[in-house]
Parts: sequence; structure tokens; C-alpha cells
Amino acid sequence: MTLAGASAALLTDRYQLTMAESYLAQGVADERVAFELFVRELPADRGYLIAAGLEQAVDYMRNLAFTEADLRYMRDSGTCTALLCERLSGERFDADLDAVPEGTAVHAMEPLLRVEGRRLICQLVESMVLNLVNFSTLIASKAARVVEAAQGRPAVDFGFRRAHGPDAGLMAARSAYIGGCAGTATVAAGALWGIPTVGTIAHSYVMSFHNEVDAYRAFLRDHPGPVTLLIDTYDTLVGAQRAVEAARSTGISPEAVRLDSGDVGMLSRDVRRILDEGGLAATRILVSGDLDEWVIEELLAEGAPIDGFGVGTRLVTSYDVPALGSIYKLVESAGQPVMKIAGRKTTLPGRHQVFRDCDGDTLGLVDEALPGMPLLQPVLRGGQRVSDSPALEAIRDRAASERVALPSDMRRLTGPSTRQPRLSPKLRALKERLA
Repeated sequence: MTLAGASAALLTDRYQLTMAESYLAQGVADERVAFELFVRELPADRGYLIAAGLEQAVDYMRNLAFTEADLRYMRDSGTCTALLCERLSGERFDADLDAVPEGTAVHAMEPLLRVEGRRLICQLVESMVLNLVNFSTLIASKAARVVEAAQGRPAVDFGFRRAHGPDAGLMAARSAYIGGCAGTATVAAGALWGIPTVGTIAHSYVMSFHNEVDAYRAFLRDHPGPVTLLIDTYDTLVGAQRAVEAARSTGISPEAVRLDSGDVGMLSRDVRRILDEGGLAATRILVSGDLDEWVIEELLAEGAPIDGFGVGTRLVTSYDVPALGSIYKLVESAGQPVMKIAGRKTTLPGRHQVFRDCDGDTLGLVDEALPGMPLLQPVLRGGQRVSDSPALEAIRDRAASERVALPSDMRRLTGPSTRQPRLSPKLRALKERLA
């Protein structure tokens, strides 16, 4: 999905094109190279990341093509020479892609994906692939923390209206589901990926009736399926009493009530009492409104009788860490391993594989056979898939199993431990030789 009719091929930084001009002039555009995408350092309070965005990156790569309108713009604007435009007119992604499966827990310095092929095409995809994997991994990782804090209670994505544009809101819904959220309020995400959609009512619905009881009666009668009533339009405790009254008069019990404001921890206790005394012991209490993993953790630590959470702004914007600094670096050029030497920004040379064993991860070279399971798997060969894309449910299940398998100190919300991979002796020797 792109806005304002922009072609996906133009979703790049101009320097990718200026470098392409020089690659052509120097006669190196078709030399074989390898790039890897990884996170140099984990963000604050992150002990791990959940890899996501691979499927969107694959779709982008497989459909990459410059239209006549793209080429006309680039020629007329002086962005590219006629020579490069002619070359780009027939350019397609024909490289190889290896990647860790979506839903995999990863750590700093571990490649999430590797692109190998002609220099020109591997360079051109950098900006868009970073955009897709950066954001999706950021939100999936944030969602995993929210789910961790919820301790088995469902957490739902409510964030579309606060996302940084519709594309971000839609991708956030998918990523949050991978991270463990139980559903989303975003209908398009249900249509595209089968993610369960949920919804309650707004304050405007309640305010459209003469009183709360009339609003609740109407909604209980008119809405098919399980009903959740928003009870804090005026006074939360009075709203809870009105919900009981509406249930008695209609004979329909709401599945849940939702609190969206005030001291929801304290209010939830009184609401629970009112519901129980009114014969609605099975009605659950959901809360929303400026929630994140720390707020949820605190509410449950205080013993608040809350059964589920709607998490919006702070989830889809990853409020505490609003950007993930993953990078896409050249690791092999014309058959030779290369490395950037720049202090803490120094990279590792050569094409890599991550070997996961019971005692941690080892980062080695692709031609090594080390103990453990290799994480990077073939995805594309010559631009074509080597297997069908996995179902979203399978990706979500992988993320859940990977999260719970991590040590508890790595899953802490504040000050978690981290685990960088060991370097194989062969990789360490190569690094020392090129440094």
C-alpha cells in the first residue's frame, strides 16, 4: 500500500540511484555482492527482538519494477541520466534472499536477512527493505512485551487512529498480532490477513441516547454476537449499574465492560463488585487508554481484577523506543569479504549464519558447520520463492514459543539481560585479519 499514487520503485533514497549511476560507469553494476540487515545494539529495556516484516520485504522485491511514469519523472527531474533509466526499465529483482523466519527471537549483531546478487539490484532495495523490517520488528517486539506484562490475559491492538499514517497502522496490526496480541480493531487487517477484529462502542454512541440505560439496551439488542459496553461516558460506577440494569431488562448479559479513563485499577475493583452483585459475574472487565507494558504490569501487580487490555498509541508508535536502528551493510564484494571499520560502528566481514544452541547463539560464516540450528533459511533464489509463505498463525505461534523459551531475566520489562552471539574462531580470525 502506498499513498498518493507513488510507485513502490520510487520508495528509495536518492543516493541509491546516484550510486547506481557510478556503478554503471565503473562497470561494476553486475558484480556479485552480499548485504546483511541487522541491529547493531538493542534499544533500551529490550533483551531481544521479534523478527517481522519479511513477507512484506519479499513482496516488494518480487514486484519491483520501474514504470514508464517513474522513468519519465526521473529523467525530467534530473534524478537519473537517460542511460540509467534505460537500464532500470528492464531491472527486476533476481537476487537470492536468506532470512530468519518471521517470529524468531533475535539479538544484536545477528543478521535478520542476507541479500546476494548483482550489485545494482542489491543496493537499490536497501531503503525499502530497511523500512519494512525496521518498523515491523519494532512493533512485534513491543507487542511481545505487552503480552508478557498481561500474563495470559488478552491484549488487543487499538492503535490505528494514532498510527503514523494508514500504512503504519495497518502494518502495526499485523506486527502486533505476530507479537502475541489477540486481535485488532483495524478491519482491513482482518480482511488482508484474517486477524480477529474486535470492537465495542464509543462515547458518542452512548451520548446519542437519552440516557445510558437506553443506549445499553439498544446495543445489547441490536448487536449480533458478544457485546462489550463502554461504561465511563459520565460516571464509571453509575455506568456499571446502568449496564446491570440494561442486562436485567433485556435478558442479555454483556460479555464485557470497558473502562477507558480514570484510575482504572481502583475503578475496576468497584466495577467488579457491582457486576458480581448484579448477577453479571461472567462479564469481564477490559481497560484501555494510554496503556503500555509498564502500566499493565503495575495494574496486575496491584491485584486489579482486569481481564483484558486494549493498547493503542503506545503500541503502534512503540512510544518509549520510536525507531529501531537496524542497518543494511555490505559484507562481501566481488567474492571478497569486506568490513566497515569505524569504532562501535565496525561491522563483521563475510556472509554469516547464526547457529542457535541450548547455551546461546554462535555467529559464524556461511560455509561453517557449527553446533546448533542455523537460523537463516533460503527464501528466494534468483528472485523466486523456494517455498510457500508461512501462514500468519504459524508465524504468531513461532513468536510465542520463542518468547517463552527465553530466560526470564531476558524477558524483564526493565533492565533485561541481553545475549550477543559468540563469534566462531574462523569469523574472529577473519575480522582480525581485515581490521
